[in-house]
Amino acid sequence: MTETSQVIEGRGRPTTPLDVVPAAHHFLGVKLAGESLFAVVTDLRANVVRTLGERRHSGAPEDVVGIIGALVDDAESRHPIDAVGIAVGGVVDADGTITSAPFLGWTDVPLAAATADAVGRPTACANDLEAFVDALHWFGVGSGHSNFAALTLGIGVGYGCIANGRALTGPDSGVGLVGHWPLDPLGPLCRQGHQGCAEAMLTIPSIERAVHFATGEDVPWQEIVSRARRGDETLTRLLSRSGRALGQLIAAVANLTAPEFVVIGGEGVELAEVARADIHRGLAEHRDARASEVRIELVPGTNEEWCRGAAVLGIRRFVLGRGDASVEHSSAERRPASA
Repeated sequence: MTETSQVIEGRGRPTTPLDVVPAAHHFLGVKLAGESLFAVVTDLRANVVRTLGERRHSGAPEDVVGIIGALVDDAESRHPIDAVGIAVGGVVDADGTITSAPFLGWTDVPLAAATADAVGRPTACANDLEAFVDALHWFGVGSGHSNFAALTLGIGVGYGCIANGRALTGPDSGVGLVGHWPLDPLGPLCRQGHQGCAEAMLTIPSIERAVHFATGEDVPWQEIVSRARRGDETLTRLLSRSGRALGQLIAAVANLTAPEFVVIGGEGVELAEVARADIHRGLAEHRDARASEVRIELVPGTNEEWCRGAAVLGIRRFVLGRGDASVEHSSAERRPASA
């Protein structure tokens, strides 16, 4: 801790508040994806001080643990690591065991415990959306706010909520249930056969499929966005439909949970930029005219942002000494960086 420059005057002797020294501690944040993982090093305020980039993995848990160990060693050359946080798309229980991660083909993999044993650091593992919302609440646009919601767009649709200062989580967190929220009774089918649900209307793969059906072309997401911004009428029309559906989903979230604002993030966040007018149209169609305006905040959909969320899991574990989805290494000694 260090003294701040602020002095509080009052009765008796003036006091000087204390603040943390962000650079005094460092954390490894890992976003685990289907065939690769991404990692950053952050300080105690989740500011990224080093990007370690992407590493490919075989899909075997022991391979993932080994790569994370190598990343800790790499990071140690500049920044001693105090704890590790791992974010994964899937269902993760309270001790950091991944109970279900279909994109990895994993069931009941104790990743937090295995990593903690391998690297000799307190290690936390949780669903990536939960980690993302934690980062927003602790250090992002949600800092200082007690009620807000977050929607993420990408391979799937994610939803998280902070209510009365606490994250709303449960045994189904990580299943992605908001992806089945109905939005368009005439819309396309999702993978589970639901018509016009959020997954069918808002995910990157679903939009890419819609573009293929409409044009006969296989157009990747970033090119779809670029061409729509340049005025491509077909792609603009398709994104307009998805934007209106996103507005309907935001309206449902606002109507049910009364957040101060709704955050939109994830790899598909550009939809909220190119279809802004359609989003507000969808909102207006499903919101009482007397209701307050829904404030929408956009955050970057980069891998670095997901990794910051993972690092916050480690920060929380280190600072609080406890917490959901975390375990601590049983040894009192750290593994030497050269091990």
